[in-house]
Amino acid sequence: MTRAAAVFAAALAIALPLSLLAGRGGLSAPVSATELLILTELRLPRAVLAVFVGAGLGMAGAAMQGYLRNPLADPGLFGIAPGAALGAVTALLAGAPWWAVPPAALAGAAAAMALLALVAGRTPPGLGRGIALFTLAGLMISSLAGALTALVISLAPNAFVLSEIVMWLNGALTDRSWREVAIAAPLILSGCALLLLTARALDALTLGEAVARSLGVVPGRLLWLLVAGVGLTVGAGVAVAGIIGFVGLIVPHLVRPLTDRRPSALLLPAALAGGLLVLIADTAVRILPLMVELRLGIVLSFIGAPFFLWLLLRLRRGWA
Repeated sequence: MTRAAAVFAAALAIALPLSLLAGRGGLSAPVSATELLILTELRLPRAVLAVFVGAGLGMAGAAMQGYLRNPLADPGLFGIAPGAALGAVTALLAGAPWWAVPPAALAGAAAAMALLALVAGRTPPGLGRGIALFTLAGLMISSLAGALTALVISLAPNAFVLSEIVMWLNGALTDRSWREVAIAAPLILSGCALLLLTARALDALTLGEAVARSLGVVPGRLLWLLVAGVGLTVGAGVAVAGIIGFVGLIVPHLVRPLTDRRPSALLLPAALAGGLLVLIADTAVRILPLMVELRLGIVLSFIGAPFFLWLLLRLRRGWA
């Protein structure tokens, strides 16, 4: 484990138990049976889920930025999250029970993955052309899924269904339980494992396309690993938490100065930092003195949008 990964792992080990103290109701000493139930069945699964969702988004963002060699790359731009959202809102429109929404979101993410692989999977000669095709295909899928999601919203039969859809799209971990952890954790861990397999190839890409090929990088295999890894991590996160934006964009930039800037050295620290960021944001949501709990996706957007603007201004100065 690198020094950066160790730092974020230690921070997580401190933040996770502290997050259990955050909530509408206080805790007594000693903890009563009711309070213990609240801790183990409400707050703990919510905190664990925040770590898993953030870890998946953080590693996916680091992998995408390494593959595209673009610091503005974000996994949400490539169709997986919009595809998962489309599946979920379609289930909500159909009046599906609560337990059917995560599988529907996973089905939407899988459909977006399949379409992305179908369009961009036949990588033409030259890694650069393959990357450009992958980017354009992802943007096309994202736009299509967004348009279909807007169509589904417009077809909402009543205000209750519309409110349910909009609230879900804003992203939250409210009322999540061990059931959602059991759905998301295995998929996110599998996706992270696939992304870790790309580490050597991502490092090789920093030396140029010709050198990467000479070092044994197979563009088609790398693309499939990325599509599957990002699809599993992002799709599973959206399936249980809704749209959580900007994590995959912010985290790699915060972590990169603490590493030697090789893409492979960024993957694990980005996962740990992503989990820490989402956990802290969700803890803040629970302690804000508001009548209604603010949605997690809104809080992270308030953080991410100014960060994105700062990043654009910094890049602009670099290009000037």
